[in-house]
Amino acid sequence: MRILRVARFAARYAPLGFRIAGETLALMRQMVENGEVDHLVAERVWQELRRALEEPKPSAFVATLRDCGALARLLPEVDALYGVPQRPEFHPEVDTGIHTQMVVDMAARIAPGDALVGFCALVHDLGKALTPQDQLPRHVGHEHAGVAPIRAVCSRLRTPAEFVELAVLCCRLHLQAHTALQLRPATVVKLFEMLDAFRKPARVESFLRVCEADKRGRLGMEDSAYPQGDYLRIAFAAAATVGARDFVAAGLDGPAIGEAVRRARVAAVAALRQDADDRGD
Repeated sequence: MRILRVARFAARYAPLGFRIAGETLALMRQMVENGEVDHLVAERVWQELRRALEEPKPSAFVATLRDCGALARLLPEVDALYGVPQRPEFHPEVDTGIHTQMVVDMAARIAPGDALVGFCALVHDLGKALTPQDQLPRHVGHEHAGVAPIRAVCSRLRTPAEFVELAVLCCRLHLQAHTALQLRPATVVKLFEMLDAFRKPARVESFLRVCEADKRGRLGMEDSAYPQGDYLRIAFAAAATVGARDFVAAGLDGPAIGEAVRRARVAAVAALRQDADDRGD
């Protein structure tokens, strides 16, 4: 636990100039080599990780664990991202591990103290470590490949269900959010349905903050706009105004109600899109 606490303190105080002394880091490396992190209780590891993600610079936690060798023992799925290249036209920082550090820091900037958003940011790209070498630096299908390692992390750390569910959804759907302005209205509504957003509306904001952190957690893009998020917020507000009550009153029942609600939600998003096109937005 001492190693995790030092790493967490780094996440808290790094913005103030805190650095771990060389002799301390050497001692931490020796502790890792002696197996001190191999038998930590999962709940305690999760507790320290969760707290670190609430700090202002979570990347310092990740980097400290990596520097002393503990990341490979505790979060091998994250450690495996380092050295994995990405296409420089989309990721000027190139290295997926560095991108992940930038994303968790951006998540802390966008959603301060929100460990749920931070955790989803940390694991959203785990699938990139599984891309075959002959396909690099492209990562076709990484949003699907990442689900299994996310579940492995969450099972090992006994992560709360809320974190597991949203992390998997962010992994699967973040590319759709990035292309939201090009999606058909029916696809936008399907995205909200996959998030189960009409029953759990708070998920939309958490999801969009993770996606924005991913888009801005890149070299030179830290202060860029994320219009996709603004559009999806407005689109969800429009779609969420549609409910079943009017269709029940009109005499519909059974599956017909659900079909009518979905058509009306798609129409609401389409109208929003048409208004934006008419204004030249």
